[in-house]
Parts: sequence; structure tokens; C-alpha cells
Amino acid sequence: MSHFDTGNTGFLMICAALVLLMTPGLAFFYGGLVGGRSTLTIMMQSFVSMSWTSLIWLAVGYSLCFSGSMGDGDFGGVLGNLDHAFLRGITLDTPSPNPTVPAFVFIAYQMMFAIITPALITGAFANRVTFKAWLLFLTAWLFVVYFSFVHMIWGGGCLAKWGVLDFAGGIVVHNTAGIAALASVFYVGRRRSTEAAPHSGPLIAIGTGLLWFGWYGFNAGSEGAVDGTTAVAFLNTHMAAASAGLVWLGMDWMTHGKPKFIGLLTGMVAGLATVTPASGFVSPVSATLIGAAAGLVCYGACQVRGKQGWDDALDVWGVHGVGGMLGIVLLGVFGDTAYNAAGSNGLLLGNAGFFGKECAAVGLASVWAFTTTYGMLWLIDRVTPVKTDEHEGLDDHLHGEAAYM
Repeated sequence: MSHFDTGNTGFLMICAALVLLMTPGLAFFYGGLVGGRSTLTIMMQSFVSMSWTSLIWLAVGYSLCFSGSMGDGDFGGVLGNLDHAFLRGITLDTPSPNPTVPAFVFIAYQMMFAIITPALITGAFANRVTFKAWLLFLTAWLFVVYFSFVHMIWGGGCLAKWGVLDFAGGIVVHNTAGIAALASVFYVGRRRSTEAAPHSGPLIAIGTGLLWFGWYGFNAGSEGAVDGTTAVAFLNTHMAAASAGLVWLGMDWMTHGKPKFIGLLTGMVAGLATVTPASGFVSPVSATLIGAAAGLVCYGACQVRGKQGWDDALDVWGVHGVGGMLGIVLLGVFGDTAYNAAGSNGLLLGNAGFFGKECAAVGLASVWAFTTTYGMLWLIDRVTPVKTDEHEGLDDHLHGEAAYM
């Protein structure tokens, strides 16, 4: 293994652990936002993905994402093949896309993305979905949506060949999950429960802290090595979260007459989600502007959601769906090859073609995620009821447990 770089390998292993930590962080974040008697239910939905998605990833997920490429053994540039099912053919000496890092490290790192992406959706249908239906949905969504977009953009598929860029998951993770959340809201309908929510600001704060901390691995680690682009992605991640949180806080203050702590925390997460696709392709100043735009646009989207009566319980669409979409569009605006030679200049540097490709790709992803999510929920409902009978708290009803004894 002497041909592998110990610095790059060690760094990516740490980043994989950081990204895994984001899923418990998400569980805390969502757990505080729901009512106290449904906290364990929504946290369990995140934690079960850590186990079940890992097994699917080892068996076929990695292979479907990263085997074959457009015109070379994949399925029409949309999905990979099963050449590496159960990691067949992967040895201690097999390199990752970055030849200085072992494939096993890359496999583990990408698995952490697969774990958290469907877990993001759970915040939309909080208090309304049975555990059995969630397991079926988690499985189907990985195959139909997530694996496809990983291959199309990161696995050498059709969108990659077309020139679409997504540094760490604006389309692959946040836009697809957020749009799927909106489809889920439309399918399962509104809650009738009157349980007070959110119930715990400290839980939300802990979750936000873990998410922000883990996001350095999410974005900086996506370079796959330690270099200048890694450093700028790290800094960009921080600046976007900082500016988005302040803008959201200001919007809350102007709207409600008081600065809101949960608004500040939500804005930080919106900034993190929005800068994700651009983090390794833009300057720190651009990342700060992207964060500010996230605070404004995502806040506005959540206000629209409320006025329309869409019961997206934890604003997954407004924060992740709209944030991921906005980040891809602004990458098309602010992209600068001075910060990543493998990137592309954006609209501000005269490349309108790249801007158009980014907009088209996010449009395709949104339509795909919405229609397939709605369809799979309808099919799952034919097998087992998707929506649970409403109770003031689901923890005892579904799992026979309680978050607070």
C-alpha cells in the first residue's frame, strides 16, 4: 500500500466519520423540532438509516453508483452496473477516483452520504408515517432517486458527461431530498395532532452544532485529497453558514419584532445546504454571498409554505429543497476556476452555457424526485398503510418507548 498517500487517506477517513456524525446531528435537530412525545420516532428514522442503508450500500449501492460510466457498461448513463456488488473485485490495492486514496476509504466516505440523504426527508412527514412504510420508502428511494443521481453526476453518468457540476451534493443530496419531502407532504396530507412543537431548543442547538461540525467533512472532504481547494471548501462552508444564520435572524426580527433562536439555527443549516454544491468551486466572498442569499430565499420559501398550508413539518423543502436548488443556480453564477481548475467559470465570468446546464440539471432533478417519490408512496400504500393513525405522541404508539421518562 506504499503508493497511497497517508495524509490524504487519513484525512478522508476523518471526513467519513464527520459525515456519519451528521446523521445523529440531524436526529437531534429534528428531535427538538417535533413534539416531546414523538421525539424518539423521528430520531429512530434517522438512526435506522445508519444500519439499513449501510447494508444496501455494501451489497449493491456502491456498485450501482460507481460502476461503469456513460457509454461504458452502465445503464444509459443513469445507473451503474453490478460489477462491484458486495465489493467484488475491490482489494487492498484498489485505488479510489483519487489514486492516492484506497477504494475502501472512498466507499466508506460515500456511504455516509447515502445514509443521511433519505433521512433528511423524514422531517417533512413527522408524526404521520408508520415505521414499516418508512423502511420500504427508505429502500425504494435509494434505488430510484439517490443511486441514480450519484451515478449521473459523480459516477461518470450522463449529467457528468454533459458538464454538470455539484461539488458535495446540492442536487445529489439536498435538492432531491427536499423536493421528495414536498411530494411526501402532498401525499400524506396535514397533521391533526395538537402536540406542541418544537419542544426543545437545546436539542435543536446540539443538532445544529453537530451538523455544522460534520459539514466540514461533507464539503471539504469531497475534494478527496488535501490541497488548496480542500482549504477553500472548508472556509466557504463556515462563511455561508455564518452569513445565512444572521440574515435569517434579521428576517425573523423584522417580521416578528423579536430575534428568534430557532430561526438563527435554521438559517445556519440553510446556509450549509445551499453552499454545498458550490463550496469547492467559488471564492470565500462568493460563498458568503451564497449564504446570505440562502438566508433570504429559504426564509421566504418557508413563509410561502406556511401561507399555502403545506404541512412540511420541519421545513425540509424550504431549507434543503430550495437551498440545494439555489446553490446549484448560484454555482452557475459564481463558479471560478481560480479556486478549482476542475470546475467551471460561471455567468459572472462570461460562461452562460455552464449556468444554463446547472439550471437545467436542477430542474430535471426536481421533476424526477417529485414524481418518483409521490409514485413510490402510492405503491407502498398498496402494500402497507403509509399514514399512521394520528396520536398526540407516536413514541409509545409505534415503539412502546418514551424520550422523557
